[in-house]
Amino acid sequence: MPAATERLAQGVKRITMAVKVLVVDDSSFFRRRVSEIINQDPLMTVIDTAQNGREAVDKALQLRPDVITMDIEMPVLDGISAVREIMAKCPTPILMFSSLTHEGAKATLDALDAGALDFLPKKFEDIARDKDEAVKLLQQRVREIARKRFLMAATRPRAPEPAVRPALGAALARPLERQPEPVRAAAAPASFKRSGKSYQLVAIGTSTGGPVALQNVLTKLPGDFPHPILLIQHMPATFTAAFAARLNGLCQIGVKEAEDGDVLRPGHAYLAPGGKQMLLEGRGPGARLRIIEGNDKVNYKPCVDITFASAAKIYGDKVLAIVLTGMGADGRDGARLLKDQGATIWAQDEASCVVYGMPQAVAKAGIASESLPLDRVAQRILVELGR
Repeated sequence: MPAATERLAQGVKRITMAVKVLVVDDSSFFRRRVSEIINQDPLMTVIDTAQNGREAVDKALQLRPDVITMDIEMPVLDGISAVREIMAKCPTPILMFSSLTHEGAKATLDALDAGALDFLPKKFEDIARDKDEAVKLLQQRVREIARKRFLMAATRPRAPEPAVRPALGAALARPLERQPEPVRAAAAPASFKRSGKSYQLVAIGTSTGGPVALQNVLTKLPGDFPHPILLIQHMPATFTAAFAARLNGLCQIGVKEAEDGDVLRPGHAYLAPGGKQMLLEGRGPGARLRIIEGNDKVNYKPCVDITFASAAKIYGDKVLAIVLTGMGADGRDGARLLKDQGATIWAQDEASCVVYGMPQAVAKAGIASESLPLDRVAQRILVELGR
Protein backbone atom coordinates (compact mmCIF):
# COMPACT_ATOMS: atom_id res chain seq x y z
CA MET A 1 0.00 0.00 0.00
CA PRO A 2 1.45 3.45 -0.93
CA ALA A 3 2.51 5.57 2.06
CA ALA A 4 -0.04 8.32 1.34
CA THR A 5 -2.87 5.81 1.07
CA GLU A 6 -1.78 4.11 4.28
CA ARG A 7 -1.73 7.43 6.16
CA LEU A 8 -5.20 8.22 4.85
CA ALA A 9 -6.48 4.82 5.97
CA GLN A 10 -4.99 5.33 9.42
CA GLY A 11 -6.61 8.75 9.61
CA VAL A 12 -10.01 7.32 8.67
CA LYS A 13 -9.59 4.56 11.28
CA ARG A 14 -8.72 7.15 13.93
CA ILE A 15 -11.86 9.19 13.20
CA THR A 16 -14.00 6.05 13.13
CA MET A 17 -12.67 4.41 16.29
CA ALA A 18 -11.64 7.41 18.42
CA VAL A 19 -13.80 9.11 21.02
CA LYS A 20 -15.48 11.98 19.19
CA VAL A 21 -15.38 15.23 21.17
CA LEU A 22 -17.21 18.53 20.73
CA VAL A 23 -15.37 21.45 22.40
CA VAL A 24 -17.56 24.37 23.51
CA ASP A 25 -16.21 27.71 24.77
CA ASP A 26 -16.61 31.37 23.84
CA SER A 27 -12.81 31.85 23.97
CA SER A 28 -11.10 30.94 20.70
CA PHE A 29 -7.82 30.47 22.59
CA PHE A 30 -9.37 28.01 25.04
CA ARG A 31 -11.16 26.09 22.27
CA ARG A 32 -7.87 25.75 20.43
CA ARG A 33 -5.91 24.73 23.55
CA VAL A 34 -8.43 22.08 24.64
CA SER A 35 -8.64 20.76 21.08
CA GLU A 36 -4.85 20.45 20.87
CA ILE A 37 -4.71 18.50 24.14
CA ILE A 38 -7.51 16.12 23.15
CA ASN A 39 -6.10 15.53 19.66
CA GLN A 40 -2.72 14.57 21.16
CA ASP A 41 -4.40 11.40 22.43
CA PRO A 42 -4.65 8.78 19.63
CA LEU A 43 -7.88 7.48 21.21
CA MET A 44 -9.69 10.81 20.85
CA THR A 45 -10.46 13.36 18.17
CA VAL A 46 -12.18 16.76 18.19
CA ILE A 47 -14.86 16.66 15.53
CA ASP A 48 -15.91 20.31 15.89
CA THR A 49 -16.07 23.32 18.20
CA ALA A 50 -18.82 25.73 19.25
CA GLN A 51 -18.56 29.24 20.71
CA ASN A 52 -21.85 29.42 22.61
CA GLY A 53 -24.51 27.21 24.13
CA ARG A 54 -26.90 27.49 21.19
CA GLU A 55 -24.25 26.29 18.77
CA ALA A 56 -23.42 23.51 21.20
CA VAL A 57 -26.99 22.21 21.22
CA ASP A 58 -27.28 22.41 17.42
CA LYS A 59 -23.97 20.65 16.82
CA ALA A 60 -24.68 18.01 19.46
CA LEU A 61 -27.88 17.14 17.61
CA GLN A 62 -26.17 17.18 14.23
CA LEU A 63 -22.85 15.46 15.02
CA ARG A 64 -23.76 13.17 17.94
CA PRO A 65 -20.38 13.44 19.70
CA ASP A 66 -19.34 10.90 22.31
CA VAL A 67 -18.28 13.62 24.79
CA ILE A 68 -18.77 17.37 25.05
CA THR A 69 -16.49 19.75 26.96
CA MET A 70 -18.51 22.79 28.03
CA ASP A 71 -17.82 26.24 29.44
CA ILE A 72 -20.35 27.69 31.86
CA GLU A 73 -20.41 31.41 31.06
CA MET A 74 -21.16 31.95 27.35
CA PRO A 75 -23.25 34.34 25.23
CA VAL A 76 -26.53 33.49 23.50
CA LEU A 77 -27.12 30.41 25.71
CA ASP A 78 -25.13 29.69 28.88
CA GLY A 79 -23.51 26.34 29.60
CA ILE A 80 -26.02 25.21 32.22
CA SER A 81 -28.98 25.83 29.92
CA ALA A 82 -27.12 24.11 27.09
CA VAL A 83 -26.46 21.04 29.26
CA ARG A 84 -30.10 20.86 30.22
CA GLU A 85 -31.25 21.07 26.59
CA ILE A 86 -28.67 18.56 25.32
CA MET A 87 -29.60 16.05 28.00
CA ALA A 88 -33.26 16.40 27.04
CA LYS A 89 -32.69 16.05 23.29
CA CYS A 90 -29.56 13.93 22.76
CA PRO A 91 -28.04 12.84 26.09
CA THR A 92 -24.26 13.00 25.95
CA PRO A 93 -21.52 12.77 28.62
CA ILE A 94 -20.48 16.36 29.37
CA LEU A 95 -17.35 17.64 31.10
CA MET A 96 -17.70 21.17 32.47
CA PHE A 97 -14.91 23.74 32.80
CA SER A 98 -15.34 26.00 35.79
CA SER A 99 -13.67 28.92 37.52
CA LEU A 100 -12.44 28.23 41.05
CA THR A 101 -14.66 30.81 42.72
CA HIS A 102 -17.69 30.52 45.00
CA GLU A 103 -19.97 31.57 42.15
CA GLY A 104 -18.16 29.19 39.82
CA ALA A 105 -18.75 26.39 42.33
CA LYS A 106 -22.48 27.09 42.54
CA ALA A 107 -22.76 27.22 38.75
CA THR A 108 -20.82 23.96 38.37
CA LEU A 109 -23.10 22.21 40.86
CA ASP A 110 -26.08 23.52 38.87
CA ALA A 111 -24.53 22.03 35.73
CA LEU A 112 -24.09 18.66 37.45
CA ASP A 113 -27.73 18.80 38.53
CA ALA A 114 -28.64 19.51 34.90
CA GLY A 115 -26.88 16.32 33.81
CA ALA A 116 -23.17 17.03 33.33
CA LEU A 117 -21.02 14.14 34.54
CA ASP A 118 -17.81 15.83 35.69
CA PHE A 119 -15.90 19.11 35.90
CA LEU A 120 -12.37 20.53 35.84
CA PRO A 121 -10.95 23.95 36.73
CA LYS A 122 -10.65 26.18 33.69
CA LYS A 123 -7.16 27.36 34.61
CA PHE A 124 -4.85 24.48 33.74
CA GLU A 125 -2.40 25.48 36.48
CA ASP A 126 -5.19 24.71 38.95
CA ILE A 127 -5.64 21.19 37.57
CA ALA A 128 -2.23 19.80 38.38
CA ARG A 129 1.32 20.59 39.46
CA ASP A 130 2.76 20.88 35.95
CA LYS A 131 1.68 21.16 32.31
CA ASP A 132 2.26 17.52 31.38
CA GLU A 133 0.22 16.30 34.36
CA ALA A 134 -2.62 18.68 33.48
CA VAL A 135 -2.67 17.41 29.89
CA LYS A 136 -2.83 13.78 31.02
CA LEU A 137 -5.58 14.53 33.54
CA LEU A 138 -7.80 16.25 30.98
CA GLN A 139 -7.32 13.40 28.50
CA GLN A 140 -8.05 10.83 31.19
CA ARG A 141 -11.25 12.59 32.31
CA VAL A 142 -12.59 12.74 28.75
CA ARG A 143 -11.79 9.06 28.12
CA GLU A 144 -13.37 7.97 31.38
CA ILE A 145 -16.70 9.74 30.93
CA ALA A 146 -16.80 8.51 27.32
CA ARG A 147 -16.76 4.96 28.71
CA LYS A 148 -20.03 5.72 30.45
CA ARG A 149 -21.80 6.13 27.12
CA PHE A 150 -20.18 3.10 25.53
CA LEU A 151 -20.85 0.91 28.58
CA MET A 152 -24.50 1.87 28.74
CA ALA A 153 -24.99 1.49 25.02
CA ALA A 154 -23.44 -1.98 25.14
CA THR A 155 -25.95 -3.17 27.72
CA ARG A 156 -28.97 -2.19 25.64
CA PRO A 157 -30.53 -4.20 22.80
CA ARG A 158 -29.75 -2.96 19.31
CA ALA A 159 -32.31 -0.44 18.12
CA PRO A 160 -32.55 2.53 15.76
CA GLU A 161 -30.75 5.62 17.05
CA PRO A 162 -33.84 7.65 18.06
CA ALA A 163 -35.18 4.73 20.11
CA VAL A 164 -31.97 4.36 22.13
CA ARG A 165 -31.25 7.96 23.06
CA PRO A 166 -34.28 8.83 25.22
CA ALA A 167 -33.67 5.75 27.38
CA LEU A 168 -30.00 6.67 27.68
CA GLY A 169 -30.94 10.18 28.67
CA ALA A 170 -33.14 8.97 31.48
CA ALA A 171 -30.21 7.06 32.92
CA LEU A 172 -27.64 9.83 32.48
CA ALA A 173 -29.72 12.82 33.52
CA ARG A 174 -32.41 11.60 35.84
CA PRO A 175 -33.34 14.63 38.00
CA LEU A 176 -32.69 14.33 41.71
CA GLU A 177 -35.54 15.56 43.88
CA ARG A 178 -35.74 16.06 47.61
CA GLN A 179 -37.42 13.13 49.31
CA PRO A 180 -40.14 14.30 51.70
CA GLU A 181 -40.36 10.90 53.37
CA PRO A 182 -37.34 8.77 54.33
CA VAL A 183 -37.06 5.26 53.00
CA ARG A 184 -37.88 2.80 55.78
CA ALA A 185 -36.86 -0.81 56.23
CA ALA A 186 -40.44 -1.96 55.72
CA ALA A 187 -40.17 -0.94 52.06
CA ALA A 188 -36.96 -2.86 51.51
CA PRO A 189 -36.90 -6.02 49.40
CA ALA A 190 -36.46 -9.34 51.16
CA SER A 191 -32.89 -9.59 49.78
CA PHE A 192 -31.81 -6.79 52.13
CA LYS A 193 -31.19 -8.23 55.57
CA ARG A 194 -29.69 -6.58 58.59
CA SER A 195 -26.40 -8.12 59.67
CA GLY A 196 -27.00 -7.38 63.35
CA LYS A 197 -23.72 -5.50 63.74
CA SER A 198 -23.64 -2.29 65.76
CA TYR A 199 -22.22 0.95 64.36
CA GLN A 200 -21.12 4.36 65.55
CA LEU A 201 -20.05 5.98 62.28
CA VAL A 202 -20.86 5.99 58.56
CA ALA A 203 -18.10 7.07 56.13
CA ILE A 204 -18.57 7.63 52.38
CA GLY A 205 -15.77 8.22 49.86
CA THR A 206 -16.24 9.27 46.25
CA SER A 207 -14.80 11.26 43.34
CA THR A 208 -15.97 11.59 39.72
CA GLY A 209 -19.77 11.59 39.71
CA GLY A 210 -19.77 11.95 43.49
CA PRO A 211 -21.74 15.18 43.92
CA VAL A 212 -24.82 13.71 42.25
CA ALA A 213 -24.29 10.32 43.94
CA LEU A 214 -24.01 11.86 47.41
CA GLN A 215 -27.12 13.93 46.80
CA ASN A 216 -28.97 10.78 45.76
CA VAL A 217 -28.01 8.97 48.97
CA LEU A 218 -28.17 11.73 51.57
CA THR A 219 -31.54 13.18 50.54
CA LYS A 220 -33.13 9.82 51.38
CA LEU A 221 -31.90 9.70 54.97
CA PRO A 222 -34.21 10.79 57.83
CA GLY A 223 -33.44 13.73 60.07
CA ASP A 224 -33.15 11.41 63.09
CA PHE A 225 -30.38 9.35 61.46
CA PRO A 226 -28.64 7.66 64.43
CA HIS A 227 -24.95 8.23 63.58
CA PRO A 228 -22.61 10.92 62.25
CA ILE A 229 -21.56 10.64 58.60
CA LEU A 230 -18.17 11.53 57.14
CA LEU A 231 -18.10 12.55 53.46
CA ILE A 232 -14.86 12.53 51.48
CA GLN A 233 -15.36 13.93 47.97
CA HIS A 234 -12.46 14.85 45.68
CA MET A 235 -13.24 18.52 45.10
CA PRO A 236 -11.41 21.87 44.94
CA ALA A 237 -11.21 23.96 48.10
CA THR A 238 -13.58 26.65 46.82
CA PHE A 239 -16.25 24.07 45.98
CA THR A 240 -16.77 22.19 49.23
CA ALA A 241 -18.46 25.01 51.18
CA ALA A 242 -20.96 25.59 48.36
CA PHE A 243 -21.58 21.85 47.99
CA ALA A 244 -22.14 21.36 51.72
CA ALA A 245 -24.57 24.29 51.78
CA ARG A 246 -26.49 22.85 48.85
CA LEU A 247 -26.77 19.44 50.49
CA ASN A 248 -27.83 21.00 53.77
CA GLY A 249 -30.69 22.74 52.00
CA LEU A 250 -31.83 19.54 50.28
CA CYS A 251 -31.41 16.99 53.08
CA GLN A 252 -33.29 16.23 56.27
CA ILE A 253 -30.00 15.54 58.03
CA GLY A 254 -27.64 18.44 58.71
CA VAL A 255 -24.70 18.82 56.32
CA LYS A 256 -21.72 21.13 56.80
CA GLU A 257 -18.18 21.63 55.58
CA ALA A 258 -16.04 20.04 58.29
CA GLU A 259 -14.04 22.33 60.57
CA ASP A 260 -11.18 21.56 62.90
CA GLY A 261 -12.56 20.62 66.31
CA ASP A 262 -16.08 19.69 65.17
CA VAL A 263 -17.67 17.22 67.60
CA LEU A 264 -19.39 14.42 65.70
CA ARG A 265 -23.15 14.42 66.21
CA PRO A 266 -25.81 11.90 65.10
CA GLY A 267 -27.89 13.01 62.14
CA HIS A 268 -25.12 15.26 60.81
CA ALA A 269 -22.80 14.80 57.83
CA TYR A 270 -19.35 16.43 57.65
CA LEU A 271 -17.86 17.13 54.22
CA ALA A 272 -14.06 17.12 54.12
CA PRO A 273 -12.83 20.54 52.96
CA GLY A 274 -11.04 20.64 49.62
CA GLY A 275 -7.28 21.00 49.77
CA LYS A 276 -7.05 19.51 53.28
CA GLN A 277 -7.19 16.16 55.06
CA MET A 278 -9.87 15.08 57.55
CA LEU A 279 -8.86 12.95 60.54
CA LEU A 280 -10.48 11.80 63.78
CA GLU A 281 -9.37 11.97 67.39
CA GLY A 282 -10.97 10.84 70.64
CA ARG A 283 -13.40 7.97 71.15
CA GLY A 284 -17.08 7.21 70.51
CA PRO A 285 -19.54 10.01 71.26
CA GLY A 286 -16.72 12.41 72.14
CA ALA A 287 -14.82 12.02 68.87
CA ARG A 288 -13.73 15.21 67.13
CA LEU A 289 -12.52 16.11 63.67
CA ARG A 290 -9.01 17.25 62.92
CA ILE A 291 -8.61 19.22 59.70
CA ILE A 292 -4.97 19.49 58.66
CA GLU A 293 -3.00 20.72 55.66
CA GLY A 294 -2.46 18.06 53.05
CA ASN A 295 0.96 16.57 52.34
CA ASP A 296 2.12 17.35 48.79
CA LYS A 297 3.13 13.70 48.41
CA VAL A 298 -0.52 12.64 48.69
CA ASN A 299 -2.35 12.88 45.37
CA TYR A 300 -5.79 13.61 46.78
CA LYS A 301 -6.81 16.44 49.11
CA PRO A 302 -9.03 15.29 50.71
CA CYS A 303 -8.00 11.65 50.55
CA VAL A 304 -10.44 8.81 51.26
CA ASP A 305 -7.65 6.48 52.37
CA ILE A 306 -6.48 8.91 55.05
CA THR A 307 -9.93 9.48 56.56
CA PHE A 308 -10.84 5.77 56.40
CA ALA A 309 -7.55 4.86 58.10
CA SER A 310 -8.23 7.36 60.86
CA ALA A 311 -11.77 5.96 61.30
CA ALA A 312 -10.31 2.45 61.59
CA LYS A 313 -8.03 3.60 64.40
CA ILE A 314 -10.74 5.45 66.35
CA TYR A 315 -13.89 3.39 65.71
CA GLY A 316 -12.57 -0.06 64.76
CA ASP A 317 -15.38 -2.39 63.75
CA LYS A 318 -18.11 0.19 64.45
CA VAL A 319 -17.80 1.76 60.97
CA LEU A 320 -20.01 1.32 57.92
CA ALA A 321 -17.88 2.55 54.99
CA ILE A 322 -19.14 2.98 51.44
CA VAL A 323 -17.10 3.70 48.30
CA LEU A 324 -19.07 5.39 45.52
CA THR A 325 -18.29 6.34 41.91
CA GLY A 326 -14.85 7.76 41.18
CA MET A 327 -11.68 7.54 39.15
CA GLY A 328 -8.61 5.77 40.51
CA ALA A 329 -8.27 3.59 43.60
CA ASP A 330 -8.46 6.04 46.52
CA GLY A 331 -10.28 4.35 49.39
CA ARG A 332 -9.00 0.83 48.76
CA ASP A 333 -6.14 0.90 51.26
CA GLY A 334 -8.19 2.69 53.90
CA ALA A 335 -11.06 0.26 53.37
CA ARG A 336 -8.65 -2.63 53.85
CA LEU A 337 -7.58 -1.20 57.21
CA LEU A 338 -11.22 -0.83 58.20
CA LYS A 339 -12.01 -4.39 57.19
CA ASP A 340 -9.03 -5.67 59.18
CA GLN A 341 -10.68 -4.08 62.23
CA GLY A 342 -13.99 -5.80 61.45
CA ALA A 343 -15.78 -2.83 59.83
CA THR A 344 -18.34 -3.25 57.04
CA ILE A 345 -17.41 -2.11 53.51
CA TRP A 346 -19.79 -1.67 50.58
CA ALA A 347 -19.16 -0.47 47.01
CA GLN A 348 -21.37 1.04 44.33
CA ASP A 349 -21.99 -1.30 41.42
CA GLU A 350 -20.54 -0.75 37.96
CA ALA A 351 -23.79 -0.10 36.11
CA SER A 352 -24.74 2.90 38.23
CA CYS A 353 -21.26 4.49 38.43
CA VAL A 354 -20.14 7.42 36.30
CA VAL A 355 -16.62 5.95 36.61
CA TYR A 356 -16.17 2.47 38.04
CA GLY A 357 -12.68 3.04 39.40
CA MET A 358 -12.72 3.47 43.17
CA PRO A 359 -15.56 0.96 43.77
CA GLN A 360 -13.94 -1.52 41.40
CA ALA A 361 -10.63 -1.28 43.27
CA VAL A 362 -12.38 -2.15 46.53
CA ALA A 363 -14.49 -4.91 44.98
CA LYS A 364 -11.58 -6.53 43.10
CA ALA A 365 -9.48 -6.58 46.26
CA GLY A 366 -12.22 -8.60 47.96
CA ILE A 367 -12.77 -5.87 50.56
CA ALA A 368 -16.40 -5.00 49.81
CA SER A 369 -19.03 -7.38 51.13
CA GLU A 370 -21.74 -5.94 48.85
CA SER A 371 -21.98 -4.07 45.55
CA LEU A 372 -25.07 -1.88 45.36
CA PRO A 373 -26.85 0.19 42.72
CA LEU A 374 -26.78 3.86 43.63
CA ASP A 375 -30.53 4.28 43.98
CA ARG A 376 -30.64 1.54 46.68
CA VAL A 377 -27.65 2.58 48.78
CA ALA A 378 -29.70 4.72 51.18
CA GLN A 379 -32.30 2.01 51.58
CA ARG A 380 -29.60 -0.55 52.30
CA ILE A 381 -28.03 1.72 54.93
CA LEU A 382 -31.36 2.12 56.71
CA VAL A 383 -32.01 -1.61 56.70
CA GLU A 384 -28.53 -2.30 58.12
CA LEU A 385 -29.09 0.23 60.89
CA GLY A 386 -32.51 -1.21 61.72
CA ARG A 387 -34.45 1.85 60.61
